[in-house]
Amino acid sequence: MLADHTIETVHDEDHLALAAACQPGVGLCTIVGIEGSFSRRLGAQLAVLPDGSTVGDLADGCLESQLASDMMQCAQRRVVRYGRGSSRIDFRLPCGGGLDILLDPAPDRGACRAALEALQARRPARLALEGASPLLTRNYLPSLKLVVLGEGPELESLASLCSAMRIDVEAYSTNGLALGQAARNVCYDHWTACLLLFHDHEWELALLEQALASDAFYIGAQGGERARSDRTLALAARGIPEEKIARLTSPIGLLPACKSPRNLALSALSEIVGLYEEMRAAS
Repeated sequence: MLADHTIETVHDEDHLALAAACQPGVGLCTIVGIEGSFSRRLGAQLAVLPDGSTVGDLADGCLESQLASDMMQCAQRRVVRYGRGSSRIDFRLPCGGGLDILLDPAPDRGACRAALEALQARRPARLALEGASPLLTRNYLPSLKLVVLGEGPELESLASLCSAMRIDVEAYSTNGLALGQAARNVCYDHWTACLLLFHDHEWELALLEQALASDAFYIGAQGGERARSDRTLALAARGIPEEKIARLTSPIGLLPACKSPRNLALSALSEIVGLYEEMRAAS
């Protein structure tokens, strides 16, 4: 159980409010309807602590302050309209849209803990939204994780960028790998991306074979046209089916022909985060 769980151990911003709601006295706000445009998705959440402070992010400080104030006066769960269509003529959203937000002063703590435990075990989770909510369940995906294998400044830059963004990353240099062998103690799931950053491509084949046999949602390897062609032929020679080889992304990243480790790290991470967000939007 999560009796000793602390909010600070959760890195994924999509899970922060859920983690806070596991604690007694914390209310949970969930966007259950959007009219027009808004900068957060349906299901975005904000937790309101007993002292009126908040955990999570709904992009608008005035809205968050209003929600904190309303939650302190809320005796039972209810859906409240904010912005366009609201009876509160003195409160408007900057985007001009309207939001239906479920205010739950006492969410099911057991259900919140069960959902958080599933996420920490790398399993998808669902939280039922009781009351008059048009959104019946809030779906969560395990947080994004990267497994990065490589050498030199590219590996260091990618690991440093992930750390700065609080994205889970496991970085493996050639010092911790054996040439021609799969990586030890590496686990790929459907929410993990694998990225190879080698200049010496002799290190790649066993590592790619391992990743291509996994559920990793992204597998990428840096290199030019010659490296990509040689890699494809070598994987085919090892008996890797064509449809699995087709999963391999190369070149990597959103920016063409990056000439610095930092730019390559930013380009590759942007591509991976974009694909992960597409999965989250579809969940």
